[in-house]
Amino acid sequence: MHSALLPAFPVPLSDAPLLARLLVNRVCAGFPSPAEDLGAQRIDLTQVLITHPQATFLLRAQGHSMMEAGIFDNDILVVNRAIAPRHRHIVVAVVDGDFTVKRLYQLGGRIRLQAANPTFPDIIPRDGQLLEIWGVVTASIKQFQG
Repeated sequence: MHSALLPAFPVPLSDAPLLARLLVNRVCAGFPSPAEDLGAQRIDLTQVLITHPQATFLLRAQGHSMMEAGIFDNDILVVNRAIAPRHRHIVVAVVDGDFTVKRLYQLGGRIRLQAANPTFPDIIPRDGQLLEIWGVVTASIKQFQG
């Protein structure tokens, strides 16, 4: 498969430890600006990222097929199985037993899983091929070297 996901058997977020609360302030990503207000608010990542805890899973992306969608090798994907997949959603699919992450194209009763990297081919299900849209990717978490 062109973009694998780990682990093979995802653990529901409700069974995993809660994401930590972070103390954050806004950070300018352009030119530095003087501090307007030193007050900070807490952001609970579970409240920001998780709308259906019992149906939400964290999966680690592996591969480069979704780079132009902002999903890179080793990113942690937040996948919600309670959302009905629609045209242009980024989804986790199971194709013949293998997990993959792609953009869903659903037009005229036809389905195609499109990579977000032109060097990877689209997946167009053939007759008899097993395809299940497993969940919808709602966020990608990146970790940087310290």
